[in-house]
Amino acid sequence: MALVIVGLLIGAGGTIATQIMVAVTGTNEFCGGACHSMQWVAQEYRQSGHYLNRTGVKAGCHDCHIPHAYPDLLWYKAKAGLHDAIAEMRGVISTEEKFKKERLRLAKSVWAEYRETNSANCRVCHALTPEVVAKQKAFVQPMHRKALANEATCIDCHKGVAHAAPDE
Repeated sequence: MALVIVGLLIGAGGTIATQIMVAVTGTNEFCGGACHSMQWVAQEYRQSGHYLNRTGVKAGCHDCHIPHAYPDLLWYKAKAGLHDAIAEMRGVISTEEKFKKERLRLAKSVWAEYRETNSANCRVCHALTPEVVAKQKAFVQPMHRKALANEATCIDCHKGVAHAAPDE
């Protein structure tokens, strides 16, 4: 019986610790401040429509870049966190000049992730349905119909929404 109680306490402690770490590492302050090299994109984000808009609704780094469902969220955070920590230690983008040289490569990597997931994180906030498309301006309807038919995804047209899009 004692082993069961100890096991339950360890399990509960691990679950609570994991939730705390997910919350702490999921803030804009962490993303834009903990990694020296993310300060440039954090400044861009603070000028974007995902931060400043007429409705006051903000989409943070975690909303756009991290899967929302478990266990994908934990796996992605572990993988990306390790990758980013190693890159930070190596100084790959430790200066603004180095960052600008790597920007297109980094952006292409993020764009590929969005294509792989059919822009799943975008679709958490932005519902694209035939009814929504019918109410949109005529010039965007053909593009959004392609997205509805799975012939395109959000990132195909909406590069540079929260960050400056690099020259391709």
